[in-house]
Amino acid sequence: MCVVCFVKALVHVFKIYLTANYTYNFRSWPVDFRWDDVRAAGGGGARGQVQCLLQQIRELPGQLASYVLAHSLGRWLVYPGSMFLMTRALLPLLQQGQERLVERYRGRRAKLVARDGNEIDTMFMDRRQHPGSHGRGLRLVICCEGNAGFYEMGCLSAPLEAGYSVLGWNHPGFGGSTGAPFPQHDANAVDVVVKYALHRLHFPPAHVVVYGWSIGGFTATWAAMTYPELDALVLDATFDDLVPLALKVMPHSWKGLVVRTVREHFNLNVAEQLCRYPGPVLLLRRTQDDVVSTSAHVRPLPSGDVEGNRGNELLLRLLQHRYPVVMACEGRQVVARWLRVGSLAQEAAFYARYRVDDEWCLALLRSYRARREDEQGDKEAWGPHGLSFPWLVGQGLSPRRRRQLALFLARRHLKNVEATHCSPLEPEEFQLPWRL
Repeated sequence: MCVVCFVKALVHVFKIYLTANYTYNFRSWPVDFRWDDVRAAGGGGARGQVQCLLQQIRELPGQLASYVLAHSLGRWLVYPGSMFLMTRALLPLLQQGQERLVERYRGRRAKLVARDGNEIDTMFMDRRQHPGSHGRGLRLVICCEGNAGFYEMGCLSAPLEAGYSVLGWNHPGFGGSTGAPFPQHDANAVDVVVKYALHRLHFPPAHVVVYGWSIGGFTATWAAMTYPELDALVLDATFDDLVPLALKVMPHSWKGLVVRTVREHFNLNVAEQLCRYPGPVLLLRRTQDDVVSTSAHVRPLPSGDVEGNRGNELLLRLLQHRYPVVMACEGRQVVARWLRVGSLAQEAAFYARYRVDDEWCLALLRSYRARREDEQGDKEAWGPHGLSFPWLVGQGLSPRRRRQLALFLARRHLKNVEATHCSPLEPEEFQLPWRL
């Protein structure tokens, strides 16, 4: 009996050793994977335009002011999770979260090195040996956290509890990851994470889903844009562009400096990147979300006040890119009105008012796809998800039919979740995108 107790105590001490050294020993943790461990292309280099010397001199004062704002107050506002004091305050919770992932889900921690030299802290939960009744464990969900989120206590809980294999990672400067969370560093980080999933964990691209919550929508859309062969993209409580949200919280007199700082140092152009991904997309809009809303209401945001939610613009940009004929004039107007509806009951009533025939819409889209595929013939010219966008479906339809088709597409690409911005997503609320 004493021997059994001793063994149990030894196992418990070993588990504590694995998790107690969360921050302090990760720097000496051996590197598990590097961005150049494969020859696959991926990951954007620095982008910029070469300007003449005179123009650079004229803009130097503004550039200096922008740089100072970005690397002080700006960084703390955009990525508060990278602040040392926040990490120290959350350390006990992060240790508990990591212990839970290791003990309950057999999580495997790994250190990845990005192309800029930053070390990225990751945790992988493998369900492939026990994929569940629907085979969910065969799919990997790569989770991109928010600006104050960590994989130890972040958005990965919903897909994990729903039964999927999950790969979580921390932004540069968050938790055990080194560096600072500027956009290019973030892009380099998610680049090595995707490569690790494909080339070390050996998930085929068709089984990889990218899930981004809040500001994680930037890295999620970057990964999907850069690796268009990935299976699907889910964006939860995210936005189209950071500028409108930054202007909402900063003094009006700072507008010029704020716009310049965001464009030069925090250009989180989520909508632009989203439109460059050709696969299935689902947007989850939270009906009590005051973080990604430009609504004039005081906080907390009244339930159902979704008119100022920047996810609305994200959906409109996506549909206009993919279905320009359907979304011209009547289509855009009716979708914009539908987006003002903030409850499931009102949404159903709005949909019924326009008498949308789902079967007719599906048949029309499938017929268009089949016709276009026959015309193109050569499948090698198609994209990784078949017929590439934009689709010119809707030509010759009456305004009434275009409105119906626009509403059908909007409802398939955006789902409402009755929650605040930071409320944990329930496992059943995590869904994969609609597929034609």
